[in-house]
Formats: sequence, structure tokens, C-alpha cells
Amino acid sequence: MTQTPTPPIVDEPFPLPRRWGDAEVARLTEAMQQDSLFYWQGPQTENLYAAFRAIYPLRTIFPCSSGTASVHLAVAALKFKPGEEVIVPAITDMGSVLGMLHQLLVPVFADIEPRTYNLSPTSIRAAITPKTRAILAVHLCGNPCDLDAIMQIAREHQLVVIEDCAQAWGTRYGNDYVGLIGDLGCWSFNDYKHLSCGDGGVVGTNRVDLASHLAKWGDKCYNRITGIRNPDELAYNYRISEPLSAICTAQLEKHDRIVKPRTAMGRRLTDGISEVPGILPPVFRPEDTPTFYNYIFRLDLAELTGTRDQFVAALVAEGVKANSYLPDPVYRYDLFQQHNFFAGTWPVRDFGLTAMDYTQVCCPESESFLQDCVHLPFNEAMTASYIDKVSLAIRTVAQRFSR
Repeated sequence: MTQTPTPPIVDEPFPLPRRWGDAEVARLTEAMQQDSLFYWQGPQTENLYAAFRAIYPLRTIFPCSSGTASVHLAVAALKFKPGEEVIVPAITDMGSVLGMLHQLLVPVFADIEPRTYNLSPTSIRAAITPKTRAILAVHLCGNPCDLDAIMQIAREHQLVVIEDCAQAWGTRYGNDYVGLIGDLGCWSFNDYKHLSCGDGGVVGTNRVDLASHLAKWGDKCYNRITGIRNPDELAYNYRISEPLSAICTAQLEKHDRIVKPRTAMGRRLTDGISEVPGILPPVFRPEDTPTFYNYIFRLDLAELTGTRDQFVAALVAEGVKANSYLPDPVYRYDLFQQHNFFAGTWPVRDFGLTAMDYTQVCCPESESFLQDCVHLPFNEAMTASYIDKVSLAIRTVAQRFSR
């Protein structure tokens, strides 16, 4: 007799939000009726300034073409010298370090904390050298870094703190939004982020001494106020456009509607799997507000039979949208292992400005994390019913794999 297959625990499709709608169409329509789509003094970009500052009240902001551009502008505005160092987490996106490399700076990779997946303050301290100038605090997965510890280290060593909030729209550290605590904050409107216009970004600061540099470095070093074109530094063209500003404004007006459900469902999932042998959910302080760009938990493989990939396959068979995360820490990527940053060369090392050798870098917790973590895509359309089914599937598979 043929046995009827058991239906998967998660017996409904992966929920997807309708990310853009009438509000975006209305603002885009308004933009299409303008005489110009250039950002400078454009009404859509002025609206974006106001909408952003209503949530993130920074003195100076510059909307730009991507989250990668926002980090590059933050680094460029600081005018560090070639060969100087910025401490970065080993688990992040290439966009966090591209601008540093183009500024001929040296990314120094530090390890992560095992349950927050963010920079370890202990590892930061170990990475500081006389050439260290800044720390890039990446709030991975919408979970805030230990900013008290990071800011204390920065004060002790007179370092700049740049917050990479690409995955952390709406994330709070205590009562404060991330991005408002360090010297500079950087956000992304990439298609995969909480808020999106396809690709865009924002960089901002409350530091008066950096205020004029953000627009200058993002707009070819032109002075839009005087209208004089006489660049005195090598800058970039990272400007946003009016149509993108229109979409970003509409998205910012939905800010809380987008991020609050993620927080609620992320906490619900964490509660549902917290006491399961072999399952290590992310840790966050009760006074913080994570916003779950995605959801990642780790496996205690000593408590489970099989491998991480077998566990993921079992989850997928139960209807869970699950996979592994990144293939390697950033320093393991080919261009770092080969020091192939400029046509097979790395000028800062070739000219004796650094002795960094990325083939010798090892961040053990980061490497272990990528071998045992399970990644779940996450969004604001997920319901309590859906999350409870995912929790049940994780518990069921963990029990099946228990030793």
C-alpha cells in the first residue's frame, strides 16, 4: 500500500509584502510633472530631507545612490591618509569595505560576538594599532551592536565611529535609533532592505566639522550654493535623483508600519525556539529594539546529529524558507586573498604603507558562525500564524536530529 506523504508543517506560501503602492505612484507622478529631475533643491529631495529628519534628526544628511556609497562618503569625508586603518567586522557585505579600499585605507577585520553576530569589543581592542583611525559598527540583521562598549573604546583611543545601518532601519539601542550615536550614520535603500527605492542610500552626521564634506564628496566637489565649479579635492558622483527621492520619501512615511511587524515577529520566533536543545537563537538586550532584516540562528552541532546542511534540508522539506548564509568571511574572498584591489596590485602595501596580509587573517568565531548558522529570510508580511508554524518546524526538526 502506498503511504500518503505527510504534509509539511509550514503549509502556506512564504508571505511577501506589497512593498510599493499608491503613495509611491503619487509622488513619482508629481516628480514626472517637474521640469527637472536633478536632486539639488529638487522638491522630491527636499521632501526626503524632511521625511528622514522627522525620524532621524541629524544636522547634516546627504541622500546618495546606494548604501555602499553612503559608507564610502562617510570614510572619504574623514580624510584619512593612505595606509591608515579602519576596524570592520569579518561578517558583513562587501559594500562596507569597498569605499575604504578605494580611499587606499586598510580594512582590519575583527571577530564577532557568538550570539549577536556583531563586532566583539574584545576583538576590536585586539585589532587597534597606531594606524587605527575608525571603527565601522555594522548592525547585522537589524540587531544593534554593543554601542556603549564601542563608543568607550573609541573615546579611549580617539577613534571615529561610523554606524552601518544598512540592515537596521528602525533599530534602537536603548531609546536611541542606531545611526544617531556614532560620528556618522549610513543607511541603504537597496531592494532587499526594509525600506527601498531599488537602490539608494543616506549618510548623515551631527558633527559640524564634517557637515560640508558629505555633499562635496558625493557631488564631484562642486559648490552648489555658490555655483562655482572649482574642485579642490578628488570626489565622486554619488547623487540621488528626484524619482528615487520620491520613492524614498513614501517609504519613510511607512517606516513604522514596515519595521514594527518585523520586531514583533522576530521576537515571537525567538520565544518559540529559545528553549530547544541544539538551537541557539540570536541574543539581544531587552532594552533594545531589533528589526530583523533577516533571522539567523545557530546550531549547537554537538547536541545534534547530522550536519548544518542536512538540518537546513529538513527544514526546507517542512516548508520553511531556509538556507545557509554567506560562503565566507569577507577576508576569505578572492580579491582579499590575492590582494587584487587595483589591477592585480595593492598600492598601499606595494609602497610600504601597510604590512597587512589577508592570507594570515583568521577570525575563528566568524568562521564557526558561517559553518553552523541557519538563515531565514524575513519581512513585515509574516503573520503570527506563519511564524508559529516556522517555530514548530524548527522544534520538530531539532527533535528529529537530537542525539
